[in-house]
Amino acid sequence: MDRFLPAANDEIGTKGRDILDVIIVTGDAYVDHPSFGAAVIGRVIESAGFSVGIIAQPDWRSVDDFTRLGKPRLFFGVTAGNLDSMVANYSARKKPRRKDSYSPGGRPGLRPDRTSIVYSNRIREAFGDICIVLGGIEASLRRFAHYDWWDNKVRRSLLLDTRADILVYGMGEGQVVEIAGRLDQGADLMGIRGTAIVGKEIPSPGDSIEIPSCEEVLGDKDRFNEAFRLIYTNQNPLKGKTLFQGHGNRYVIQFPPPLPLSGDELDRIYQLPYARACHPAYEKEGGIPGFETVRYSVISHRGCCGSCSFCSLSMHQGRIVQSRSAESILKEVRMVSGLKDFRGTITDVGGPTANLYKARCSLWDKGDFCETRDCLFPEKCTRLLLGYREGMGLYKTIRALPRVKHMFIESGIRYDLLVDDDSTPYFEYICEHHISGQMKVAPEHSVSHVLRIMNKPDFRVYERFVKKFKEIQKRIKKDQYLVNYFISAHPGAGLEDEETLSSYLKQRRMHPEQVQDYTPLPLTLAGCIYYTEKHPFTGEKVYVAKSLQDRKMHRALIQYGNPDNRRLIQRAAPLLKKGGPR
Repeated sequence: MDRFLPAANDEIGTKGRDILDVIIVTGDAYVDHPSFGAAVIGRVIESAGFSVGIIAQPDWRSVDDFTRLGKPRLFFGVTAGNLDSMVANYSARKKPRRKDSYSPGGRPGLRPDRTSIVYSNRIREAFGDICIVLGGIEASLRRFAHYDWWDNKVRRSLLLDTRADILVYGMGEGQVVEIAGRLDQGADLMGIRGTAIVGKEIPSPGDSIEIPSCEEVLGDKDRFNEAFRLIYTNQNPLKGKTLFQGHGNRYVIQFPPPLPLSGDELDRIYQLPYARACHPAYEKEGGIPGFETVRYSVISHRGCCGSCSFCSLSMHQGRIVQSRSAESILKEVRMVSGLKDFRGTITDVGGPTANLYKARCSLWDKGDFCETRDCLFPEKCTRLLLGYREGMGLYKTIRALPRVKHMFIESGIRYDLLVDDDSTPYFEYICEHHISGQMKVAPEHSVSHVLRIMNKPDFRVYERFVKKFKEIQKRIKKDQYLVNYFISAHPGAGLEDEETLSSYLKQRRMHPEQVQDYTPLPLTLAGCIYYTEKHPFTGEKVYVAKSLQDRKMHRALIQYGNPDNRRLIQRAAPLLKKGGPR
């Protein structure tokens, strides 16, 4: 048990403490692995000299489970887990999920809807005015007034509904250590980068920007778009301002984004003493499915400069790619390959986008990035330099390690970064050595105006990629396949656009199984467009399929080969003849 952070009262004494400094309450099962946010934050706080405990998936129907570790000296940290709780609990059709990958045995129903709110209010009920710190992706994307697809309305900031003292947005390691240090010294929590608080007074005007209030965005979609623009354009760590948004007679105040971590700082985080295992309490419950997929994987970098409009990564991890050193990654791979149950395969070395490892830009070193254009859209910026040479060198060294038989890349790959001649050696190398029969890529759609709203490259780039992939297969004499991911009913896509994609797939005898029904996530560009039916940066009106029937027809057209979709395709046919809806 000493390998784990205390998760029960009788485990506290094993760390030589009677009272814990910090207790983290999480909606996920406790897995002490660097792919689980609660474990990372717990280990980071512990490495700063504070004692930490974990309460995982407490029974929220009473306060009893929230008191199992006592009252912490400094604060409770609350997170819904690795996913927003509504995403974890419901499918894209708003039906309860049958499986929760972050729960014992995959059992659903072990985390409440709107986990951050429920947990925080139970803690208040049990402990009164104890400090509560919100974190994780649920808190990060709901820090201002936001559109909530599950309620189909604008909800106020999570800070108000949880009655928390402070919210951490982004990955959070630096913020939580500073919060713990300040509370330890009896100082206030004002002005910490990467955090938001509730206050009754507005910040000084010269250093801050007011965004439309909660009441304004509730009643006016143009004001909602204005608020989103201001939030989106103030994510630059070097130039971002303090933002504040009125909520009645109070203000949600967001301080500027955190500075990106250096390679050394990132190395230290991933070299902390993780047990790399599920807590022993789950041994008889079938394990944690989400852990099994990452058990023998290694995270090489974080952050994504892709800025896909439907994705939350750039608003949570940031646009600046931060990479670990090869030495740190190799040290972790050696440790993983030395585990007694290791069978010879490192299942993944990657991050949000595998082929962005060691990507760099001269601006990133200063914590800066271009504010007038995206790094990869409509094409790769000339400032962006890719780390293919470093990546191949790392992969070759991993392959040469004694107990490693295979090392695969299972993270997503940006196909548009593999079409130029300069990328050919890397492309050919990973196909030959690091693809387990299938390469995952995400063209998402085939129609230009839909791809433009997605912030994805023109479809001709994908076609160039496919041609190059086939040529490489011939050269290396392998029979590998592409697994293509598509999104149905994305803002901007009408039925005729799905029919265009369907025709393309039929011509090539492609029957896609990896089709995702579009889900509007809070604080994403596409989520904003879905709600307002306008593009917040251009003002153009955008068609959005909102009814469940329309959304079903969109998916059916893309998955034309599924017999269960015939009635839906027949229902769509008259609408296609009329040229709508669009």
